[in-house]
Formats: sequence, structure tokens, C-alpha cells
Amino acid sequence: MERFVRNPKEFWVGIIYIAIGSAALYLGRELEMGRAGEMGPAYFPTILSVLLVGVGVVSLLRSFLRAGAPIDRLAIRGMVLVILSIVLFGVLARGAGLAVALVALVFVSSRASVKFRWKSTALMAVGITVFCVLVFLKGLGIPLPVFGPWFGL
Repeated sequence: MERFVRNPKEFWVGIIYIAIGSAALYLGRELEMGRAGEMGPAYFPTILSVLLVGVGVVSLLRSFLRAGAPIDRLAIRGMVLVILSIVLFGVLARGAGLAVALVALVFVSSRASVKFRWKSTALMAVGITVFCVLVFLKGLGIPLPVFGPWFGL
């Protein structure tokens, strides 16, 4: 297989995208699809899953056509920090509020990068938090507190 695959990174990214998209399609198969005018609970996830599988197929095909760099060593620290930031967000969102959960998510996940800088991370955290509060809480009416009951608000 190694002589056919010219870009191992593209190859494995394609395999991962196809696997995740296919798993999502499989898991949502029993939900009602609906139609564009009256979307069911499976409509949006199905569209995203099909797009993810499509991107995976394109990536897989490109891996045979374009030469690329070999895969570097696995970045365990980065993966652990990104997963930890997502779990932390889930734990903090309802109790501490969306603002605190987002700031924690940005800071913990940003530590996964070798290019981490406090100032730029703080600016990004503020920007993302303001954007998400305006779009999701104010615009879409998602029932999450900006600052949660842990702060007595």
C-alpha cells in the first residue's frame, strides 16, 4: 500500500473523516429526516455527515495523486488538552455559564499549540465568547446562562 499512497497524512485524514461521517449516518438512521421546509431531527446531522464523508473521499483520492510529507510522531499532549477542554466545557457550561466555559475551552485547547501566547489567547477568548453569547444566547435563544448559578447570578 505504501507505494500507492503518496501522501500519508491525506490518506489517514480521509479514512478518519469517512469513518466518523459513516458512523454518524449509521447512528442517526432511525431519526426522522423530514424535508428542507420542515426539517426533522436527522436532517442537519445527515447533511453534515454526507459532507464529511465527501471531504474524506476527496482527501483519500488526493492522497494517491499528490505527494506529501510523512506522518510525524503522535502529539499526545495536544490531543489530551483538546479533549480535556471539550470535557471541561461540558462540565462548566450549565453551572458556571457559557462565558466561563468558553474562556476555559479556549485557554486549555490553546495550550495544545507550540505557538501559545497569553495575550492572543485572551483576545481570542473574549472575541469567541462575545460572538457566541450574541449568536447562540441572544440570537438563537439557547437556554444557557451567560454566568451560571455557581456565581449566584
